[in-house]
Amino acid sequence: MRLAWFLLCLSSNFIVYATARANPPTVPTPNRRIVIGASTLLDGRGHALHDTRIVVEGSKIVALDPKASPVDYDLGAFTVLPGWIDSHVHITWSFGPDGKNAGAEQTTQFAAYQSASNAWLTLMAGFTTVQSVGSPRDVPLRDAIAKGAIPGPRILTAIEPLEGKGEKTGTPDEIRAFVRKQKAAGADLIKIFASASIRQGGGMTLSQDQLNAACDEANKQGLRTLVHAYKEAVRATALAGCTEVEHGTMATDDDLKVLAEQGTYFDPQAGLVIENYLANRERFIGTQGYTEEGFAAMERAVSLDHDIVRRAVKIPRLKVVFGTDALAGSHGRNAEEFIDRVRDAGVDSLGAMISANSLAAEAMRISDRIGSIAPGYEADIIALDGDPLKDITAVRRVVFVMKGGVVYKNVPRGAIPVQK
Repeated sequence: MRLAWFLLCLSSNFIVYATARANPPTVPTPNRRIVIGASTLLDGRGHALHDTRIVVEGSKIVALDPKASPVDYDLGAFTVLPGWIDSHVHITWSFGPDGKNAGAEQTTQFAAYQSASNAWLTLMAGFTTVQSVGSPRDVPLRDAIAKGAIPGPRILTAIEPLEGKGEKTGTPDEIRAFVRKQKAAGADLIKIFASASIRQGGGMTLSQDQLNAACDEANKQGLRTLVHAYKEAVRATALAGCTEVEHGTMATDDDLKVLAEQGTYFDPQAGLVIENYLANRERFIGTQGYTEEGFAAMERAVSLDHDIVRRAVKIPRLKVVFGTDALAGSHGRNAEEFIDRVRDAGVDSLGAMISANSLAAEAMRISDRIGSIAPGYEADIIALDGDPLKDITAVRRVVFVMKGGVVYKNVPRGAIPVQK
C-alpha cells in the first residue's frame, strides 16, 4: 500500500482529496457486513430505487434492504449507481519524462509509475472496470491490481493487437495462430485493426477473409473480439461474426443496421479522445504516427464523431456501449465522454449510464458479476454529488468509490468544485 499512497501523492487530484479528508482504502475483513444508505439509486439496468440500503459482505452485494442497520456509509445526499465500465482504454499509455507522447511501449521505471498512476486516477473517476486494448504492458498492471498489490480498476486486456497491414498481416492460418498465441499469453479478448487510423483516412486494412479468420478463431477459443473499424470495415466486421466495433466513424445507417442485425456491439466515441489530442497537440506532434496532416484530419472528424453517435442510438436494437479510448492526457477524465454524448450527440442521460453499466458488462460477457447493483453482484458502487439524469456534469463529481467491497474514496458533499 505504500506504493499506492506514493502514487496518490503524484496525482494532481491529491490536493482535492486530501483537503476533503478522503479515507484511505478500507479493506474489509472476511464477511464483514457493510450497510450503505441511498436515497436515490440507479441500479445500472434502467431502474431508479429510492430510500433503500445496500448490504455488502466481503466483496459482494448480498441484499437491498431498506431496514438494514446500522448504516456505515450514509450516501443519502448523493446519487448512487454501479461503478462505471469503460470498454476502451489504453491504461499504460502516458507522456514520457520529456512531456511528449511515449505511447504504451515504455519499459522504464518511470513508465511503471505512470501506469499505476493512470490506474489510480481512473478508479478515482468512478471507473471500477476497464478494457485496455492493448499492450503487453497491461498484463503486470492487471495482475498486480487483481492481487491487491496496487489500487486500480479491474482490467481486461487484449495484450498485443492484430495490426491490419493488408497481405503483410498474414494468411488466414497465420492469423489464427496469432489469436491462439494471444490466448496462451493470457489475453481476455482480441483487438483487431481492420482500418487505418482516422488520421490516415480510415481505409480498410484487412480483407474479409482475414477478418473472418481472426474472429472465427477467437470465437473458437472462447474470446471476444474488438475491432477498430471505419467506413466499409464496420459492415465487414459484423459479417465476420466479431463481437464489437470500435469508433465506426463514416459508417452509413445501413452499416449500423447490419451491426444490429448481427448482434454486434458498437462503441463509438463522441468527443473525449479527439478533444484530448487537440488539447495536447504539441505533446503528440512529431511522435510516431502524429503529423500536422493527421491533426487536421482529426479536427474534421469531430463533427463526424458526434454524427455517428447521434445516428447510432436511433437504430433499433443496436447495442451502443460506453468507451472513451482514454490514453495519455485523458486518464481520470473518462467521464467527460458522457458529457459529449449527452450534450453534443443527443444521447439520453439514462441510456448513457446504462451503456457504462449493465450493457457494457453484457458486451464483456460478465453481466452476471458486474454492471448492476443487485444481490450476488460485485460490490462496485459509486456516488455522485448531483443527479446525472438532470445534470450530466454531475459525472465529474464522484464522491464515493467502492470496488469489490473496498472503499477507495469517500469525500464530503461540495468537496469537488462544480464545473460547467
